[in-house]
Amino acid sequence: MQKRTTNNQSLRDVIEELISAYRIGDRLNQAKVIGMWDSVVGKMIARDTTHLYIKNKTLFVKLNSPALREELGYARTKLIKSLNKAAGSEVIDDIAFI
Repeated sequence: MQKRTTNNQSLRDVIEELISAYRIGDRLNQAKVIGMWDSVVGKMIARDTTHLYIKNKTLFVKLNSPALREELGYARTKLIKSLNKAAGSEVIDDIAFI
């Protein structure tokens, strides 16, 4: 992290500098995607979702309902686009329904 010579930096710049210095941008984006799941899929689907995590750019979604797992499998591409758009960057490449 660079040493600042003036105090005229905006808070946004300071936060972005810290995120870059500590290399946590990817983790923050992953948390954003997981946090957006409920709003992207809706309350009905979110209610049957028991666990979400991201590994190697794949979002793993544990669901209670085999029928819902099948239905969401058909909407996989649309969900990936919606979640990445909501996060503001390409965070995930795939979704695995388990």
